Amino acid sequence: MKRYDIRKLSIELWGILLFVLLILLLIASFCLGIENYSLKEVFDALFNYRNIESHNIIRDIRIPREIAAVLVGIALACSGAIMQGITKNALADPSLLGLNAGAAMVISIMLAIDSGANFLLLMLAGFIGAVVGGTIVMLIGMSKRGGFNTMRIILAGAAVTALLTALSDGIALFFKINQSITFLVAGGVAGTTWQQIMYTAPVIIFVLIITTLSARQLTALSLGEEMAKGLGVNTGGIRIFFSILTMILAGVAVALVGSLAFVGLMIPHITRFIVGTDYRLIIPFSALLGGTFLVIADIIARMTGENPIGAVISLIGVPFFIYLVRRDGKIL
Repeated sequence: MKRYDIRKLSIELWGILLFVLLILLLIASFCLGIENYSLKEVFDALFNYRNIESHNIIRDIRIPREIAAVLVGIALACSGAIMQGITKNALADPSLLGLNAGAAMVISIMLAIDSGANFLLLMLAGFIGAVVGGTIVMLIGMSKRGGFNTMRIILAGAAVTALLTALSDGIALFFKINQSITFLVAGGVAGTTWQQIMYTAPVIIFVLIITTLSARQLTALSLGEEMAKGLGVNTGGIRIFFSILTMILAGVAVALVGSLAFVGLMIPHITRFIVGTDYRLIIPFSALLGGTFLVIADIIARMTGENPIGAVISLIGVPFFIYLVRRDGKIL
């Protein structure tokens, strides 16, 4: 019992430390960039606003940009954690299993039909596309006896992602919307508006709450099909339920900042290393770590001359992916 209390205290301390780190990084991100601002200027922009350039940049560009980074980090990290749980696949990630590519393709179709489509329509298109991409991959992955197979799903995800990305590129060329599609492929939080955050934040937070409240079933499912059934879990229904939540998160994230790879792959592994295999802890800690990681990546992107945040993430994500493959996909 004493050992359990010590572990519980340790996890609580981890949570507090990560939350404080996220707040400090957010404050730093408001200050740092191509042009740096002091803490006093940030404070004045928030609480003593004047219609001057520095205050407008901080309030209307940097703050929504970093809030978007946190929201997308939460969405991608949690969607990756859920996917790894429901598929028992250590390499599961929205970008690797067709969700991001599907969302980007349907959003590109929407932009081809109406280049001025409002953000709510783009969010809906992102969800529909994530459903299309994810469903195709899962159907291929389950096309033989034995249910989910790690390597078959990864190969199917790579093939479907390549196909849907090629379709997006073809749509971009034919309808001359290359700039918009380039944004969807490269990914980035620059240019995020307060209106977009008002649409996406409630959706992401709602799905996060629902997932956390239902995390006990996800934990059972992650232990294996037979174990989950033995605990009275409706494995088919739970898998569909969590798959829909994953697709919502991936679709919203792509609509907001484009397709970002590897966040949903890396963060859940790091989280499990800290808190173990209980999804009641994995989901909220993945949210904290995902938000923190995206803010760090965006600070690096801005400090190195406004490089695409997707490139910064890939520099870290590709070696991590190779490491996992060399370990035969064994979960931490």
